[in-house]
Amino acid sequence: MEKMKTAMKEPQFNREVKELSLLWEINKVLGRSMDLREVVGPVLNALAEKMGMSRGMLALLNRRTREIWIEAAHGLSEIQKKRGRYQIGEGVIGKVVETGQPMMVPHISDEPQFLDRTESRKGLQKKDISFICVPIKIGTEVIGTLSADRLFDESISLKEDVRLLSLIASMVAQAVKLRQENQEEREILIQENLRLQNELKERFHPANIIGKSKGMEEVYGLIAQVSKTNATVLIRGESGTGKELVANAIHYNSMRANRPLIKVNCAALPETVLESELFGHEKGAFTGAIAERKGRFELASGGTIFLDEVGDLPPMVQIRLLRVLQEREFERVGATSTTKVDVRVIAATNRNLEELIKEGKFREDLYYRLNVFPIYIPPLRGRKTDIPLLADHFVDRFSRANNKRIQRICTHALDMLMSYHWPGNVRELENTIERAVVVSNEGVIYGYHLPPSLQTSAYTGTIPFGTLQGELDNLERDLIMDALKATRGNMAEAARILKTSERIIGLRLKKYEIDFKRFRT
Repeated sequence: MEKMKTAMKEPQFNREVKELSLLWEINKVLGRSMDLREVVGPVLNALAEKMGMSRGMLALLNRRTREIWIEAAHGLSEIQKKRGRYQIGEGVIGKVVETGQPMMVPHISDEPQFLDRTESRKGLQKKDISFICVPIKIGTEVIGTLSADRLFDESISLKEDVRLLSLIASMVAQAVKLRQENQEEREILIQENLRLQNELKERFHPANIIGKSKGMEEVYGLIAQVSKTNATVLIRGESGTGKELVANAIHYNSMRANRPLIKVNCAALPETVLESELFGHEKGAFTGAIAERKGRFELASGGTIFLDEVGDLPPMVQIRLLRVLQEREFERVGATSTTKVDVRVIAATNRNLEELIKEGKFREDLYYRLNVFPIYIPPLRGRKTDIPLLADHFVDRFSRANNKRIQRICTHALDMLMSYHWPGNVRELENTIERAVVVSNEGVIYGYHLPPSLQTSAYTGTIPFGTLQGELDNLERDLIMDALKATRGNMAEAARILKTSERIIGLRLKKYEIDFKRFRT
């Protein structure tokens, strides 16, 4: 009798030993790390080796999408893991997440809720497989499940398996929660990244215009809006801001892109010649008209005509232009028949048209016909963040044009460019960089390569050129600022680059009033 009792106790005793060994091993793993990626593998491996539970799986609930996915598994391939996705309440795993209660399935072949979505039991006798699934909780919140298969055996209590898995689930719950939060944050970042990428794709940026300032982004938005229409556009801005580039961008991104873009500078021609240029003339219309000639409007038919400096149009030409805008028709000089045209008008001016109207120099009705869709281009001094981009672009262009290898603009020279007020706008910057490229023979544009108007800027804080000490101070200041720029404000590294001591660098920074912290961003 005693032998029978001992035989019955031995399996239970062996199980308890295995459980204690398993729990001790899990406790050691958790003591080393709370990173689920380091914890879950050993846990599932130990379940299989010590307790005979195969295909162990840990599933997490995404609280944002309400989807359950398999985070880690033992005995499943990566493809099988990816198949294991469930909604709350779907299948055994989804049901456990929904109810927060464990489930035992003695024979998975008899359980309709067992979906085997991973398809990892193909070719196996499903009537011989049991499945145990327990919730992983933090307080009352279900954050995932821990589950495993085992071969059905009358002598093995599934309730004991549930108890063991529940205990393990409580031990790894904190690691699971940390991993769940990290995964959800990662998905949010991925979605935000995709949203920003799509936003950037949708954001229009003409290829022929350089600038990323807020003012230019607004200009790009207006170009994108008006390009696909036939509306008349009035481009306003100071001389040299790039009004012609905007006109090009509108035309070449419009439905008329394959048709001609004809340009006319209204301020460059006298009134008699301008009228003939715009509208053409008949043979014999005036002295020298030896043949019939088409005007710019006829040549632009089907496309776009760009009227630059429209504020300088003579009064008589203004009247004729108003008729073209209203009726899309005109007569050539000396002609009796009317010519119809299908042309889009883009006008530009740096003049204050409202003041010209008050002075009687510009027709108010023409102003309203031209000002259908106004676009204002900010001056360069109003978009200083675009100066480095434009300067680099011009350095590259003129270096190639002059067969030179100018690699960069030194920090001091760039500061001078940034501090200047640029009355001539982008055109003046372009000319400045071209001059600097021509005079530089050092592969770098330094401050002394820039024209005198920039050299005398109060911001530079330099001694007037002409003395040896002044030149040496300027060069020393440039070298220190370049080293700080290259090391992102690290004084020790800058000192090593310049083969001097950090103390000397500190003294020079104080002397030249250089703030090394500005180079850290």
